[in-house]
Amino acid sequence: MMKLRIATYNIHKGVSSVGGLPRVHDLKKSMSLLAADVLFLQEVQGRHDWLALSQSAQWPEEAQHEFLAGRHHHSAYGKNAVYNHGHHGNALLSAYPILSQNNHDISDHALESRGLLHCVLQTPQTRVHCYVVHLGLLEGSRRRQTQMLIDNVSRSAPESEPIIIAGDFNDWGNQLSDDIREALGVREVFDSRPTRSGIGSCIRKLTGRTPKPQPARTFPAAFPCLPLDRIYVRGFKVDSATVMHGRHWAKVSDHAPIVASLTME
Repeated sequence: MMKLRIATYNIHKGVSSVGGLPRVHDLKKSMSLLAADVLFLQEVQGRHDWLALSQSAQWPEEAQHEFLAGRHHHSAYGKNAVYNHGHHGNALLSAYPILSQNNHDISDHALESRGLLHCVLQTPQTRVHCYVVHLGLLEGSRRRQTQMLIDNVSRSAPESEPIIIAGDFNDWGNQLSDDIREALGVREVFDSRPTRSGIGSCIRKLTGRTPKPQPARTFPAAFPCLPLDRIYVRGFKVDSATVMHGRHWAKVSDHAPIVASLTME
C-alpha cells in the first residue's frame, strides 16, 4: 500500500512580505523540512529581471521551480501572470516522474491572471492526477473559476485514477468546498478533524444539522486567521494533515504551508 506525503504552499514569489527582499534560499531550506514527495506551489517566479540584476548574489540563475526542485524532484511550471520584467504562476515539484503537464488559463477578468496546472505523475502503484490551483480575490470570480476547475478535472482524470487538487483558493468564507466535494467525489484533508470546543454538538442540537467541515487557517503566516489554502483528494486515505505554524515559517512567506500524509486506497 503506497504512502505519499504532499504539501501545498503559496511562496509569495520568493520574496519577503515586507521590503520585497529575496527569500528563495531560505525557502528552499524550509521546503526540505517538509519532506514532501509532491509539492503544489503558487506564486512561483519563473523570471524576474529586476531582482536578478539588483540582487544577483541572492537570486538564483535558473527559474524558481527549477532551483527549488534541485536534484531530488522533477518540476513543472505554468506561466500565468506576464509583465515587462518577468512572469509568475503555479508549479509542481515531484519525486516521481511527470508524464504530462498542461496549464489552463482560468482568468476571469483582465486584472487577475489565474491558472490551473494539471500534471500526471507515474508512481510505483498507478498514475496520479495533480492539479495546482490559485483562484481569484473576487467571490464571483472564484465561483466561476471553481466551475472551470470542476469541468477540467471531470474531463481529464478518469474516475479509476486518484486525484489531488491543492493550492490557494482564497476561499476565506468556505463557500466553495461543498461544490467541489459533490461534483468530484473528493474530501478535504481536514474534513475529519473534530469541531473545536464542542461547537459541533451544539449546532446539531439547535439545528439538527451536522456542521460544515472547517478548513485550516493558513494566512497570514505570522498569525493565521483566514482559511485560504486547501488540499482535496480522491483515492487516498488521509493519515494526517498539519499547518506549519510558527516564527520560522512566518519569515519565509505570507502563507503557512499545509502538509498531509496519504495512503493510496
